[in-house]
Amino acid sequence: MVEAQGTAAEDGAMRSVIPGPAGSAGSPAVDAADDDAPAPARPGVLQGADRALLALLSFTERRPEWGVSEMARRHGWDKAVAQRVLTTLVSRSFLSCDPATRRYRLGPAVSRLARVGEHSGVLPSLVRPILAGLLRETGESVVLNVPQGAGYRCAAAVDGTGPVRYTAIVGAVIPGHAGASGHAIFAHYPEAELRLLFGAAPLQSFNDHTVTDIDTLLGIYAEVRERGHSVSHGEYDEAVTAVSAPVFQAGSVAASLTVIGPAHRVTRAAGRITELVLRGAEQATAVFGS
Repeated sequence: MVEAQGTAAEDGAMRSVIPGPAGSAGSPAVDAADDDAPAPARPGVLQGADRALLALLSFTERRPEWGVSEMARRHGWDKAVAQRVLTTLVSRSFLSCDPATRRYRLGPAVSRLARVGEHSGVLPSLVRPILAGLLRETGESVVLNVPQGAGYRCAAAVDGTGPVRYTAIVGAVIPGHAGASGHAIFAHYPEAELRLLFGAAPLQSFNDHTVTDIDTLLGIYAEVRERGHSVSHGEYDEAVTAVSAPVFQAGSVAASLTVIGPAHRVTRAAGRITELVLRGAEQATAVFGS
């Protein structure tokens, strides 16, 4: 029996096979966007280590720099305590300190751990039960996609069970402007960053449904932010419909969770699938530690 399968992270190309994924630091707008302060440490937790970890978790995409006084106020610490915590983290290269401004940023040790986490598949392993649950409820392929430059990469996936199904290729990268997965991610990027990522020239067209104008794309992104999810009909492959929702971590978009499948099936069930995808994205956000 021959089954039609597709590509990767979103509106994948079909193929036949044999059956066998803005503000400046310190401004009021940024401060208001920060998450609430973490809950107090549980009994038995080493206070010094807990403070160091809280300091590290304070660094986000929206707040990449901190001063000693700011860190002390953020966590209700004495300024001398904040200074010792930050100095300790600098000594182990988890932070670096600008000698001119005396402001702190993440250091090379964090990048080292990030690479280890990426290669060990930490985030995909956390969401596999969520992907499996969506597969059981929809029968369609489910993909976790993560941003990569001006595109998005399939980080984890489970294949649909229908007679015509789509296989998501883990590691495949799709242009960010094409399809629901990209819309769910890039809708939460600042406009200036989007214009730099996508450039001024018309974007690549894959068919008549592909959005190639950046201003039109920005309008779509505004609608995605308002609805909280994205639906695409054949923007990368005309045979595919996809429903996607953003997954957040520490207040910033980290991934998108997408159900993809043949247009006639997914379009017909889009309402029910949207509810399931939104619920799955909330669960993924929770396990990501947002």
